[in-house]
Amino acid sequence: MFRSAGSPARALLVAGREVHENVRTKTFWIGILSVPVLVILAIAVPILIEMGRGPRDLTVVDRSGWVLGAVEAEMTDADRSRFALVPPPEGDEAGVLAELNSRVVDGDLFAYFVVGADPVADGTVRYVSSNLTDEGPRRWFVDAASAAVRDRRLAQEEISAELAEWIQAPLEVEARTLGAAGEEEDVGVDDYARQWAPVAFVYLLWISIFAISQMLLTNTIEEKSNRIMEVLLSSLSPLELMAGKVLGIAATGLIMVLSWLAFAGVAVSLVPAAVTEQVGELGSVVTDPRYVLSFVVYFLLGYLFYAGLLVAVGSVCSTLKEAQGLQTPVVIVIMVPLLAMVPIAQDPNGLLARILSFIPPFTPFVMMNRAAGPPALWEYAVTTVLLVLAVAFVLWAAAKVFRVGVLMTGKPPRLGEMLRWVRAPVGGVADDD
Repeated sequence: MFRSAGSPARALLVAGREVHENVRTKTFWIGILSVPVLVILAIAVPILIEMGRGPRDLTVVDRSGWVLGAVEAEMTDADRSRFALVPPPEGDEAGVLAELNSRVVDGDLFAYFVVGADPVADGTVRYVSSNLTDEGPRRWFVDAASAAVRDRRLAQEEISAELAEWIQAPLEVEARTLGAAGEEEDVGVDDYARQWAPVAFVYLLWISIFAISQMLLTNTIEEKSNRIMEVLLSSLSPLELMAGKVLGIAATGLIMVLSWLAFAGVAVSLVPAAVTEQVGELGSVVTDPRYVLSFVVYFLLGYLFYAGLLVAVGSVCSTLKEAQGLQTPVVIVIMVPLLAMVPIAQDPNGLLARILSFIPPFTPFVMMNRAAGPPALWEYAVTTVLLVLAVAFVLWAAAKVFRVGVLMTGKPPRLGEMLRWVRAPVGGVADDD
């Protein structure tokens, strides 16, 4: 008969084994390195592609006789690195346009513009291209041509450039924020970053909890299908085994997350000297101890909550295919805070954010997302107590399911049967020989 109580020492031995089995593999460290590498590639590849791409060939059919010259006179070196103005072919207008259309279709020309004879009165420019996703050339030429046409219109109406600039000048917004004592303070780049930094932490939190919980699920199913569980249960109680696996994967995940945070800290400490002071300010926000500490706490509590659910699912399944159907409700639940991430960041103390904060499956993500608000201290206290109680209940229920399901074979039980195991008293169905 399985022992009803577990030994913390044995559970820690199992946890140490889990950490050792995962950390010593090359794939574990490759997985850790892959995240910062992917982030670097996501930033660097578009820049390298843009640098490696030559200037876009553009042609302007200028019926006005002066717009093209005005645009060329204002071109900067940066503009010339992006766009090359190619002279149109000679001939009548119909033949010229037909030739340009052929060049665009063949890929020899990116696009061409047709400027009317009197753009000051007409104000219409035709733009022809087979690539409508890259709007850079169109925006650049239209902005430059519009500035030239605007100058002509001002001169025609005898309006000075200074008067026109004053008429068109928008209101200047002096953004201010309030300090802890209610006094007004200037708003800097770091203030805006501080409002949105929790979103990055929530996304990382979601990835971490989901990936590491999946690691626990896969590990449990593999050991069960390979009958390693039977060997371990000859020396351990099911509770000791489950506790050890949950703690071991938690420690493994924490190593992974702290490694990512360390990479982020190193990156933001190196970037400022190479780029700008503003980036350094952003780095100080990302490495803010308040955010990092909140992240670690919510990672552990969130992981324990979802680990309890998934270790119970893994204990009753013999294959990953069987587990996919049972874990679908868990996946749906964990997707909700991800979908609500941006609305909550925009209104961290709004009704939606507050309601979701008190629902334990969402609490780690939502409270992390609200960190820039920040929520009232009583909200931190109440939501944390509710989350801890929910974690305790989930782990208690998971232990009862794990005791029975870990040695089951064949078709996994239905949800109703698993709930019956949870409701069964100690010494009942959960303690079968």
